[in-house]
Amino acid sequence: MPADSERNNGEKNIVVNRQARHEYFIIETYEAGIALAGTEVKSLRQGKGSLNDAFARVEHNEMLLYNMHISPYDFGNRFNLDPLRPRKLLLHKEEIRRLYGKTREKGLTLVPLRFYLKRGKVKVELALAKGKRLYDKREDLAARDAKREVERAFRGKE
Repeated sequence: MPADSERNNGEKNIVVNRQARHEYFIIETYEAGIALAGTEVKSLRQGKGSLNDAFARVEHNEMLLYNMHISPYDFGNRFNLDPLRPRKLLLHKEEIRRLYGKTREKGLTLVPLRFYLKRGKVKVELALAKGKRLYDKREDLAARDAKREVERAFRGKE
């Protein structure tokens, strides 16, 4: 039986960048398509992808995703492509222009948060993000620990 999140919106997570929310403040998120080869899609469906150190950049009025690793498909033979090749993200022209302007600001970058299937198509959740400082990360960890302690105390009283 599918999980609640899959039943509600028809999406199935393939790869999630859990590190991104720890390393960055997420300002805005966007949904983008991605141009992939058939063997890359098959490999992603098997969960063989990694978003560690991945980022997006606008070049020549196109959005490209760099450092995203998709392992070669086991049965792909000569159709397999370079696992770290830049991949084109599919966004509207106005969105690309807007994001290009935002990334020119100091400290803002485009980070992929997750890859997921939506109606059979691979989509990317792209975030406009600002890097966290070390003390910001420590504050987040302390807040999460405090929340966990409060929940533990409430469970103990019931």
